[in-house]
Amino acid sequence: MAEQNIQRLLAQRSFTELGARERARALLDAGSFRELLDPFARLMSPWLPKQGIVPQADDGVVVAKGLIDGAPAVVIAIEGAFQGGSLGEVGGAKIAGSLELAVEDNKGGTPTRAVLLLETGGVRLQEANLGLAAIAEIQAAIVELREFQPVIGLVAGPVGCFGGMSIAAGLCSYLLVTREARLGLNGPQVIEQEAGLDEYDSRDRPFIWSLTGGEQRHASGLVDGYVADDVEAIRSELHGLFAKGKPELERSRRHAWFLERLRAVDTSVQADAAAVRSPGLRQMPGLPRSMNMTTAQEQRGLHWFQALAGDAQSIPGLPASLRVADGELAGQAVRYLAVIADANNSFPRARNGEVGLLEGWGLAQAVDEAIEADRDQAHKRALIAIVDVPSQAYGRREEAYGIHQALAGAVDAYARARLAGHAVIGLLVGKAMSGAFLAHGYQANRLIALRDAGVMVHAMGKAAAARITLRSVDELEALAASVPPMAYDLDNYASLGLLAEVLDVEQAVQPTAADLAQVKDALGRALADIAEAPRDLRNRLGAANRAASSQVRELLRAQW
Repeated sequence: MAEQNIQRLLAQRSFTELGARERARALLDAGSFRELLDPFARLMSPWLPKQGIVPQADDGVVVAKGLIDGAPAVVIAIEGAFQGGSLGEVGGAKIAGSLELAVEDNKGGTPTRAVLLLETGGVRLQEANLGLAAIAEIQAAIVELREFQPVIGLVAGPVGCFGGMSIAAGLCSYLLVTREARLGLNGPQVIEQEAGLDEYDSRDRPFIWSLTGGEQRHASGLVDGYVADDVEAIRSELHGLFAKGKPELERSRRHAWFLERLRAVDTSVQADAAAVRSPGLRQMPGLPRSMNMTTAQEQRGLHWFQALAGDAQSIPGLPASLRVADGELAGQAVRYLAVIADANNSFPRARNGEVGLLEGWGLAQAVDEAIEADRDQAHKRALIAIVDVPSQAYGRREEAYGIHQALAGAVDAYARARLAGHAVIGLLVGKAMSGAFLAHGYQANRLIALRDAGVMVHAMGKAAAARITLRSVDELEALAASVPPMAYDLDNYASLGLLAEVLDVEQAVQPTAADLAQVKDALGRALADIAEAPRDLRNRLGAANRAASSQVRELLRAQW
């Protein structure tokens, strides 16, 4: 027996020791590998050299077409060794563009499969807002492609899968992990920066793996397969999952199941790994309820919700941190949705308007209810996401219970609503940060923002971004002058071509009657525009400061 085990181990070929290109080749049928936009295309980040950072000729993303078990497939692999697997404009466009072309294949009768090899820390902070936009488009493409073919994600390690790409992982039809893998929304250093050492010790590796490691994620039901670090074992598992076809119900659509269990959680003491293992969520400890509350006057989202919804009755049965109401705008039925501060939130890290576990799954429920209610209606209600979200929730409980999956639920619902014919508009009245914005607003057909110093879009707060990029806050702000996607102000964000309209108002916090009338007019214009436009997100392409995003897609199409 011992000799057989030795022979078996000697026969294994480690998957995690391979680079991105070799991983993609290993999963495709022998002789079928064909790389698109390979390093000789020299499509590199236009933003890294401006910061004294050497770019890479493939921007850390490998796109390979070929066959998997005889069927057409595209394998997209992120190289964790380049910039921690972070996604900037070019790499993000390679992934989004490839998935979009796979959707076109399926619509045209070619059943192209997709596999995502996720070795990534999420958004590349040196290209922050362009990376965040690309990830929103990747998520949109996954949701659309899933309707035709299973989309399979694999997290093998050692970088793991974090940030907005962990939400993308949560959208996959099936997700595989190895023992070396980690999966979570917020990296340990970021949680420690935002919530303190007592909440999360980024140096305690056994603790980190006990909450977000591959074995734990499988035991807690947040992934579908736990596989050995062996090429043949992974190939076999991959073939088996494709043979199963599409799942009956994707994990990111199970809001009722998750909300039921989260509402039963005891948050009186801190979290541990045993609390969240299968067969489902168990009662779990938490922190004392002592957080600095946002003052009522700063609750822009609530004020704009109240102004727009008027006397409309709020939809019952949702977390108290959500406001949802049905009304009418420009002669059309609309549903307004806002995330607000809740001093009594049972999850303390989500008391200041952050998007956390309850908020992600609650948004999924509210949007999904609208989809189901309007399924057979010729005119479907519009969804107005009022965006004032300072961040996702940073905390131990959030990671243990899979905040990435909760936010994937919200992304899933908004994307499906848009594809089903609901006009979706994101109205930015305050902060629109990181994963919180991905979950609430970034899947919109159109984005409208108020021109105000308090309106801000970014991938991470300044202090945390400075720490992760090994710079000072002053250095970050100085670089933003020549690198628009790094900037925190609205004008630089608008230069990226992601906003449909920017509005000058008198009072961004407490709208005047004139402000309200102006915003309603803008929303009406957006509704009319959406009615005549495609349901995807292509309207965000075309700006000069986002030229590479369009170029990558054009070249991909030529080589596809």
